[in-house]
Amino acid sequence: MEKHSHSHEKQFESTAVRVSMVSIIGNAILSILKLLAGILAHSEAMISDAVHSASDVFSSIIVIIGVKISAKDSDHEHPYGYERFECVAAVVLAVILFITGLFIGHSALEQITAGEERQLLIPGTLALAAAVVSIVTKEAMYWYTRFYAKKLDSGALMADAWHHRSDALSSVGALIGIAGARMGYPILDPISSLVICVFILKAAYDIFKDAMDKMVDHSCDAEMEESLRQCALSQPGVLGIDMLQTRIFGNKIYVDIEIAADSQITLAESHAIAEQVHSAIEAQFSKVKHIMVHVNPAPAILHPFPQDHTV
Repeated sequence: MEKHSHSHEKQFESTAVRVSMVSIIGNAILSILKLLAGILAHSEAMISDAVHSASDVFSSIIVIIGVKISAKDSDHEHPYGYERFECVAAVVLAVILFITGLFIGHSALEQITAGEERQLLIPGTLALAAAVVSIVTKEAMYWYTRFYAKKLDSGALMADAWHHRSDALSSVGALIGIAGARMGYPILDPISSLVICVFILKAAYDIFKDAMDKMVDHSCDAEMEESLRQCALSQPGVLGIDMLQTRIFGNKIYVDIEIAADSQITLAESHAIAEQVHSAIEAQFSKVKHIMVHVNPAPAILHPFPQDHTV
């Protein structure tokens, strides 16, 4: 189990780091381009959007740190490994996303309340082009990161994916605001920003809740537990399941199971049955990191007649 788990964790780490590096490079280039477009085209919305993209670079760095720590091998002081650090990274990103949403909402309210007192320069067409490029790029980065987040079941990567989506939504707001300002309706900018704020806050809440569920040993869903139960029952010598408990530790699953076996068999035979259950669950469920199998003597009603165990 250790070799299988170690190989899986290394693959998880390398894939997550690669995805995060793509995010870092993409966001760094995009933030520079949007900043230049905002300055040259006199667009405050685009300059703010550039700052938002720059914050995504910081988010991706947090993901890499969290993933690398969570992939470390278990040791004497941490016998169950470091998987929960990946959840910590997701929590940090959720907080950053929440603060970003509040910042956008506060800025929008200030612009709305300022009304006619706040005179802005009419943005140039370069700002419109930058907004379109940003929307397409960030939406592509969202789907790319989301694909690997689901494949690896990584809360931190999913949080980073939603950070990309929030930036894409921010660019949509900037596009509407810039276009509205050019058509004589500058109020569209702050109104669209308020709508974006709600989406970002909802995403932050969902990410935070998912990470907290994984940090407090939340059990697997009923479908997963039933699959584990059927896998154990299908093994030769298993007459029943007396108890099954699961807990999600980071993005891994820990299983405690008590199986019923013939009370007349030897200790070596019952141990072999337990080993078979252990191996079968390990082979079928890659997310299971640790399995504890306990063998109980089956009630007499399950095996009313003597059985011949001669090999």
